[in-house]
Amino acid sequence: MEAIEKVAQFLKECGTYYLATVDGDQPRVRPFGTAELFEGKLYIQTGKIKDVSKQLAANPKFEISGMNKGEWIRVAGVLVEDDRIEAKKNMLDQNPALRKMYDENDDNTQVLYMKDVTATICSFTHEPQTYTF
Repeated sequence: MEAIEKVAQFLKECGTYYLATVDGDQPRVRPFGTAELFEGKLYIQTGKIKDVSKQLAANPKFEISGMNKGEWIRVAGVLVEDDRIEAKKNMLDQNPALRKMYDENDDNTQVLYMKDVTATICSFTHEPQTYTF
């Protein structure tokens, strides 16, 4: 399994993970749940009206943390917006519950892919496993 697939699978199995951004000099953390592979990239989704979107526009660096079955992950990198309808549609098709709030044709739906990623999966029972993509 490729590094990006391993990270995507771990995030999906977490169900909820936590995305950190920067707002000026203040860190901001919030729960997220989307993690989808599309055209060889790992995407997340939000709304352009949300503070998280504005924070990422000002500083695209991010960090994610999540736990699953006694292991935890830290993912750091840069998030890049993909404004294509195809990318938005894929995200919403893979997460149909989001369609109550979002549509690939609206001006709010935002999908972003991870770039320059370093991800580490840790546990108290094994050595850390680091992945880059």
